[in-house]
Amino acid sequence: MIKQIKQFAINMVAGANIATVLLMLATGFSDRLHPGSHPLLSVLGTAFPIFLLLNLLFVLFWITFNWKKLWIPIVGYVLAYVPISTYMPMNQRQDVPEECIKILTYNVCAYGGNYKYEDAFERITDYLRKQQADIVCTQEDVDTWRRYMMNSYQKLYPYNDTTVFVNTAWAFNGMGIHTRYPILRKERIRYPSAANGSIAYFLKRGDDTLLVINNHLENTHLTLEDRARYKTMLKGDMESDTARAESMQMLDKLSQAAAIRARAVDAVKNYMKAHSQYPTIVCGDFNDTPISYSRHALAESLTDCFTASGRGIGLSYNQKGFWVRIDHILCSSDFTPYNCQVDSKTDFSDHYPMFCWLKMRDK
Repeated sequence: MIKQIKQFAINMVAGANIATVLLMLATGFSDRLHPGSHPLLSVLGTAFPIFLLLNLLFVLFWITFNWKKLWIPIVGYVLAYVPISTYMPMNQRQDVPEECIKILTYNVCAYGGNYKYEDAFERITDYLRKQQADIVCTQEDVDTWRRYMMNSYQKLYPYNDTTVFVNTAWAFNGMGIHTRYPILRKERIRYPSAANGSIAYFLKRGDDTLLVINNHLENTHLTLEDRARYKTMLKGDMESDTARAESMQMLDKLSQAAAIRARAVDAVKNYMKAHSQYPTIVCGDFNDTPISYSRHALAESLTDCFTASGRGIGLSYNQKGFWVRIDHILCSSDFTPYNCQVDSKTDFSDHYPMFCWLKMRDK
């Protein structure tokens, strides 16, 4: 009798493990779904790390109690290799060759200091001075003292530009580029958005013209109250019925924002297609995780620099309870990326900066 009960329990756990594997695969490959056609399903990638961790717990369980069932979570990890390597690549550090372009993307949070630094602008510009990047793409690169800001940047870089998306009583947003290369021209990529956007810059580097597209895609529209309730759910301090209702409401908000981002990404893809003759770099604050339509759709024709040359999860948004990589750098096949990384020691904004070295391939 005891043996039968034990076997029944093992079968139940095995069934739960198989269900976890299936959910891990479903969430891991949900970035293939267009948010316009599958609004709720397309945002399930946010849950991928949860099932990744649960499957690891099953590994520990089977090692302890029944190693013969260990094949279930291992097969799950093998089948989920693509989303796992996207979410958490494990590349080795590389020697950076000479004549690389160093690209850095940074949401500077309007130089607000991440609610802890009053001299955030000075800290950020000092950080950029030390990084010596060739191209710096910034999001939320706006403030109320723009003349002082631009004067300071002109001491760091010979070529600077800031584009303001919105300047009203309720919102003030824009982004900029600061570079060693002459800016030949810029063009805004048109798509519907109240306060965000994408700017295409054409930069002159030697005999080459580089296309650099800086993006600040639609945010999640989660209010401070939404975020507080989310953290309460994470702590388990919310009743199950309430948590279920809150989860559905949050998923609805996330799916609406994802649909807006999808239209933006489709517009960026069309723009790149129309200008495919240029070596291209796409970067910025996507407000979307590695397992998302936004990142996947661009990575179909570009190389995700962090996936190709980074290491670890690379969390770029540093607010408590929302540790995710939502900043990205991608490049066309004209480049080989090296050592893409997130600088988690630089907390002057609610985002960490991400940078990478790009080597142009021989023509």
